[in-house]
Amino acid sequence: MNSRAQQLEALDRLLTIMDELREQCPWDKKQTFESLRHLTIEETYELSDAIIERNLEEVKNELGDLLLHLAFYSKLGSEEKAFDIADVANSISEKLIHRHPHIYGDVTVQDEEEVKKNWEALKLKEGKSSVLEGVPKGLPSLVKAQRIQDKVAGVGFDWEHPEQVWEKVQEELAELNAEVQNGTKEQIESEFGDVLFSMINYARFLKINPDTALERTNQKFTKRFHYLEKKAATTGKKLHDMTLEEMDVIWEESKRED
Repeated sequence: MNSRAQQLEALDRLLTIMDELREQCPWDKKQTFESLRHLTIEETYELSDAIIERNLEEVKNELGDLLLHLAFYSKLGSEEKAFDIADVANSISEKLIHRHPHIYGDVTVQDEEEVKKNWEALKLKEGKSSVLEGVPKGLPSLVKAQRIQDKVAGVGFDWEHPEQVWEKVQEELAELNAEVQNGTKEQIESEFGDVLFSMINYARFLKINPDTALERTNQKFTKRFHYLEKKAATTGKKLHDMTLEEMDVIWEESKRED
């Protein structure tokens, strides 16, 4: 691993390259906060993919892409005389010190949950009008639900036992089933949303990430379907020419390849 001096030298090299690109590259010279935004979101998802696949080489590469974006935004900020990379680093450092009084102060905590509760309490003292104020509106719905539940749990608005949450899931499933039998599309949609929200909450009590769990299932399904397509091709058949029973045989076979 690199020494602290080597790490700082590498960051200085990146900042120098960023300055040069901003001055000399036609593409880099045209970029703005707004034009970079969607690219940053894309890079974040690419990092997420690499983490789920546990590909540490790609994690390194994608972190580099994100670090470039951080340097780029900081360069734009300095050009507008609003902030630079030092301001960004100092800002997060001060925030971390303030929100970790059990490390940098005289507060004592017993466990991770108490740290999270202190964190949310401190944010309210900083002037936040709501515990939920820090949940970005643009988050994907599944991730947003997870963050909402984490936030309210941080101030004690939570179930006490996993069994209670599972009972809530069963209750929501029953309500969904009732609406499927007799309700309107809007009512069914509402109850379906309640089921998903309660399942995401249950995942939190099981200490699993529902977004990661769903993405792993997406990848598993995709792998099995690709197997089905390839196996069908070896027989000279197209999927739409096969019966469901024929496809099921290959599908079961694909499970043994996992």
